[in-house]
Amino acid sequence: MEREIVKSVVEMSAYVFERGLVSGKAGNVSARFKGENGDIVAITPTLKSLADLKEEDIVLVDENGKNLTKGKPSSEVIMHLEIYKNRPDVYGIAHTHSPYATGFAFSNKKIRRLEGFGAIKSEYIKDIEYFKPGSIELANAASEALKTEDVIVLKNHGVIATGETVKEAAALVEFVEEIAKTQFVTHVLNSIE
Repeated sequence: MEREIVKSVVEMSAYVFERGLVSGKAGNVSARFKGENGDIVAITPTLKSLADLKEEDIVLVDENGKNLTKGKPSSEVIMHLEIYKNRPDVYGIAHTHSPYATGFAFSNKKIRRLEGFGAIKSEYIKDIEYFKPGSIELANAASEALKTEDVIVLKNHGVIATGETVKEAAALVEFVEEIAKTQFVTHVLNSIE
C-alpha cells in the first residue's frame, strides 16, 4: 500500500508539472493512507521541482507532522495535515500555482463554477484571504474552507484541491485551470468592441 501511494504522488506531481499547473519548485502534492499506528501522509519535498521526483524523494509524515523518513516535507505540510484532519473522506491533495487560476487569485475576479466536475453547489469557487505560505494561519483558513468545498482559491497565491485520491485532486486543479482559462478568454472577448 505504502509503495503504491508514494508512486501515485510521484506520478501526479509529474502530471501537474507537465500540464503547466506548477513551474520551478512551486506546488505540492500529497496522499494519505492508513498506517499501523494511524494515518500517514506521503508528501512532496520542499525546494524540489515536481517535474522529476523519484519515489525516494517523497517524505512520509505521521498525522502530527513527525517525519517517518529522511528528507524535508513541503513547507505547506501543515496545511495538508489540517485538511486531512477535517476531511476523513479526503485521501489526496494538490496545490498548484497555475497561471490562469492564479491570475484570478491576484485579481478581484472570481472563478465561476462550470459543469464537468461534480454538482454545482455555488456560483463561484470559494476563495480565502491571503496568508503567508507555510503559516498556521493559512493552514487553518484553508482547512476550514475545505470542510464544505472540494477546491478553493488562495488569494494572491494559487489553488488547492482535494479528492478521494491524489489523481482526483490533480484532475480537479487541472479542471479549475481550464475553466479559469475559458473565463479569461471570455472576459477579453467581451471587452472588445
